[in-house]
Amino acid sequence: MLNNKLIIYQVLPRLFGNNNSYCIPNGTIEQNKCGKFADFTPKALKEIKKLGTTHIWYTGVIEHATQTNYEKYNIKPDHPAVVKGKAGSPYVIKDYFDVDPDLAIHPDNRMEEFEELIERTHNEGLKVIIDFVPNHVARQYHSDKQPNNTVPLGANDDSSRAFSPYNNFYYIPDTAFHGQFDMKLDAKEPYHEFPAKATGNNRFDAHPNSNDWYETVKLNYGVDFINGGNHHFDPIPDTWTKMLEILLFWASKQIDGLRCDMVEMVPVEFWEWAVPKVKAQYPNLLFIGEIYQPHLYKLYIEKGGFDYLYDKVGLYDTLRNIICGNQSATAITHCWQSLNGIQNKMLNFLENHDEQRIASQFFASNPFKAIPGLIVAACMNTNPILIYFGQELGELGMEAEGFSGRDGRTTIFDYWSISTIRRWRNNGDFNNKNLGAESVKLLNTYRKILNLCRTEKAINQGLFFDLMYANIEGWRFNQDKQYTFFRKHKKELILFVVNFDGVKADVAINIPQHAFEYLNIKETPTIIGLDLLSNESEEYSLLSTKATNISVPKYSARIVKFTLE
Repeated sequence: MLNNKLIIYQVLPRLFGNNNSYCIPNGTIEQNKCGKFADFTPKALKEIKKLGTTHIWYTGVIEHATQTNYEKYNIKPDHPAVVKGKAGSPYVIKDYFDVDPDLAIHPDNRMEEFEELIERTHNEGLKVIIDFVPNHVARQYHSDKQPNNTVPLGANDDSSRAFSPYNNFYYIPDTAFHGQFDMKLDAKEPYHEFPAKATGNNRFDAHPNSNDWYETVKLNYGVDFINGGNHHFDPIPDTWTKMLEILLFWASKQIDGLRCDMVEMVPVEFWEWAVPKVKAQYPNLLFIGEIYQPHLYKLYIEKGGFDYLYDKVGLYDTLRNIICGNQSATAITHCWQSLNGIQNKMLNFLENHDEQRIASQFFASNPFKAIPGLIVAACMNTNPILIYFGQELGELGMEAEGFSGRDGRTTIFDYWSISTIRRWRNNGDFNNKNLGAESVKLLNTYRKILNLCRTEKAINQGLFFDLMYANIEGWRFNQDKQYTFFRKHKKELILFVVNFDGVKADVAINIPQHAFEYLNIKETPTIIGLDLLSNESEEYSLLSTKATNISVPKYSARIVKFTLE
């Protein structure tokens, strides 16, 4: 690799390779079909890499609850009442030691097919990230691949106790599970669970409703939520030991990273204990944490040992609001300042499986409106950027697939096919033949921006200087619609001016004296700058006493590179 800048491509294998253009809502796997590990051919991986990708996050690898019956492969079926959608959510783990049989051409060889995918991915110079879901499991969790000499989750639990530090689950003793939803669905008999277990979103009663994570069971890491949240971490809780076994199992498959689900719902003390033990054997394994409480960021980085954390509540929410015209671009400055020096530890994104598609009617309706936000998220710091498959093609996410309704998101619950991905793949040819002109233009724009992140040292290694404070209420500069900053590495200086507005902006950028001092650059009345997006050269001035004039297209940016003396 050229540098340490991570560009992560998140993709659901279930959807990526599905060529069926006639999917029906709530369709079965037989009706709607399903993508496979094998669809990530060397050609497919090369095309993904062209985006600038360094890592692929294969979402939905570990076996999860589903309404598809795999009894003939020794997998116990799940009751449909406690599975959301025909396919089921990838975040409702059914067996921590197995992979999703949906994704294998030959389900009895599913682990071998996944291992071959890892090898193919590595052969193309890409690294592999998969999910680790530590907070909850499927209501009917059962491992048919439990390693020898290890004990299944819950096998030794005392279910007569609501809480015990020796239990893997939380119980509602002497009480049957009775959710506030259809407990039978299309099964012969209603779902039965006795005694009831607590639900994954910290619901400690037997009656979760349809808005809860009712299909999940909360794992017990030694926190007594029933009695005020007291901690019981000495001796080490049994759940900790079991989860470490799982982490080491997947690390042994030669994966390169784990995207850890809802890490703030698991005590930081567990991560503090487990991450060093995993890294002692696999020092290069990345831990990426999904987290939504900014006041916990430093704790989970410094104590928990995470390499990177989601920046959803900060930069994602801010950029979305600016793109939609609901917030000023000046808010970007507050985002990085509020992180107090841990910007390089944050994973930036504009889409993922939880969020609405940019092109959807629920977000921007036009994927090009997000280009200035993409440039900020990708280029403002050395930290990773995440792209969600189809984002680079303008995927709308406006279909009602089944359990997932028409909400601007791509379903994680249903068997489905993604229109833009299907047309881009074109049965494995990847020749853009079936893509419209706008999708091709967008794809090329993403490739240009993300590959700049890989090749320009000022972006992937350099210093950052925010110019906004010198341009508030500036002459010919709209602080609400434009954002500007410098990146610098050695003799290379890049000026970024992004324009969130729907009209071209002729702006004048004030460069304060402090910028020249901090970046150790000399003022110069005449210097040639190359716009890295348009490949056009122009003459500029870099002075503290005179504004730098620059014209910025709508929904775009000028990324002007200067070579200093």
